[in-house]
Parts: sequence; structure tokens; C-alpha cells
Amino acid sequence: MEKYIDINENGLSVRCKLFYQKDFRNIPNLAICTHGFGGNKENHSAAKFAQQLITKYKGYGALVFDWPCHGADARKKLVLEEFMTYLTLVVDYAHKELHATTLYNYSTSFGAYLTLKYMAEVGNPFKKVALRCPGIHMAQLVKNYLSPEEMEKLEKGKEVQVGYERKMKMDKQFVEDLEKSDVRKYEYFDWADDMLILHGTKDKLAPIEDSREFAENNVITFIPVENANHTFSDPKTSDFAAHTIVEFFGPDTKKED
Repeated sequence: MEKYIDINENGLSVRCKLFYQKDFRNIPNLAICTHGFGGNKENHSAAKFAQQLITKYKGYGALVFDWPCHGADARKKLVLEEFMTYLTLVVDYAHKELHATTLYNYSTSFGAYLTLKYMAEVGNPFKKVALRCPGIHMAQLVKNYLSPEEMEKLEKGKEVQVGYERKMKMDKQFVEDLEKSDVRKYEYFDWADDMLILHGTKDKLAPIEDSREFAENNVITFIPVENANHTFSDPKTSDFAAHTIVEFFGPDTKKED
């Protein structure tokens, strides 16, 4: 089953989509799914994963939400710390309102970067974390996305419009904050046994070598997915990702040595 939920706290409203089996107020095991830059909660890969998850295991659910300035969210200007606030609100809601006792995290691209930032700077509330095509060097990826003219505007203290279906305001501070929160400088050894990274060999947005190096440095299992692009748009690759992560999030499963 599916249900739309708004988490309203402190003047903020986090727009969520919940996938569950019967009782949405009793989901002991909840996977929080986060989307990439310019994406939203209505994405096919999250829906495919969620349906497989709740079909395979009893007592499981999945929650996807719109990051600030994305999808149906009301905010218009990108402020990095607000992304941390949103994830905290979702985690708290999962425990208090959905009665989740175990949380998992499946994140892609920019969402994967934000999850890594959250784990290192705020804390890790997740039993297991699966990242697909993570934006490891996020500041550089944003600079690659911007044109020379847009970079010049930022340097002059002006805002630029970014995004795909929906436009968002970005200023120099946002890029500087990304540079300050470089996840490559943090260590994830304590959680490495419960982390998994998948990355497409044909990803042209987030370099697979960044992920491979990050995984090696932190002893995290790394799975290169042949012929997968950044969005895993080929159904074969998205099926593989969903299946692999559903298995990884299964009750009392251990990764193979």
C-alpha cells in the first residue's frame, strides 16, 4: 500500500511517500530512501525497490521524501544544513509515528552524499546503509554541472537557478558548504560491515573511481554494475540494484566475506 504524509515541524513540511503492508503505524523495519540532485520522491527506482522490499519481508516498509527545494517541497533556496534537518525530522517521525525500531537507508547520488555527511556529522541511526552511484566529491560535481557563466555569477555573490523539472536557487555559500563537508575526510570504518556501494560502470556524472577509492579506503563492499549509467535507467540494472539491496536489508543477513 502507499500513503502520502507531510511531516510538519518547526515551520517546515517534509513531503513523504510511504510504502507499507497493512498498518502504517506499525512498521518495525523501515527503509528511508533518498533521491539525487534535482530528483523527487516520485522516482521509479525507489518505488521498484520499495515494492520488492515489502513483498519479500513481513514487518517492513519504505519511506521516500522530497529533499528541500525538490519535488513538492516549499523551499526555494538550497541551504545545506536544511537537508540535515529534513533527514532528522524523517528519522524522528519514523520512530515516533511509524513505530520503527530498525532503520535502513538506501540513497542515490546527492542523497548518498547527504547520508554520508549525516552519518559523520550528526550520527548514524541506520542498521544498514546502501548507496547507489554516490556523489563522493559533491562540491566538484556541482561545479561540473554549472557553466562558467554561472560560476562567475556565484563568485560575484549572485544566485543562479539550477535543477531540471524544477528550478532551485543556489549561491556561493552552498558550494562552500559542500567543500567544507567533504565526506572523503571522514572515516566510516565503524559502520563499514553494514554498508554497501553500487556504482554503474557507465556513469558519466559521478565518477565510479571516486566510489571505488572511497569504498577501499573505508573497507566497504563495492559492487561495480556493468553497463549501468548514473540513473540505472536500463531495467536490468535497476532490477539488479533493487534485488541486491533488498537482500542486503533482509532480517539478520550478513554480507559475504
